[in-house]
Amino acid sequence: MTAPLFSGRARRSVAALGAVSAGLLLLSACDKPTPLATVTVGTSSVSTEAACHDGTELSPDKVQECLANSKDAKTVEYGRGDTLRLGVEPDVVEDGKKWQAVLDGQPITEPSANTYRSFPGADIFATGGQGEAPASKKLHIVQVGADGKPLAVWAFNIKLK
Repeated sequence: MTAPLFSGRARRSVAALGAVSAGLLLLSACDKPTPLATVTVGTSSVSTEAACHDGTELSPDKVQECLANSKDAKTVEYGRGDTLRLGVEPDVVEDGKKWQAVLDGQPITEPSANTYRSFPGADIFATGGQGEAPASKKLHIVQVGADGKPLAVWAFNIKLK
């Protein structure tokens, strides 16, 4: 008859240590999440990570693809005359970087180094008398580097109440 080399308690401790080590290894292999951008209308607020971000400058084709394909974009409802608020985390504007808002492919702001912009009473669904307003619009926040080249894109849907 042979005596066990490790007691049951020691085996469980070694197994637990192994599980923790494996978990830490898996976590270290994950990419750091991108900073969040937030859209707020009234008391409704949605935040998301960048839809397009690879840690380097985005090509013009990639930016156009990001602006066109916003399938998983979060949605916030907007009523005419509501205040639209846009915000980004401080990481987005570090080291000379800026961001700008793009509505349905058209820039609606100049690049900004502020982390927050507010548009009180803006009617983003105004048509200028040219037909019926669409039911929703795509809003993107585009991060640009100090050289003005795009680095990341966040996507949102704005739905008319």
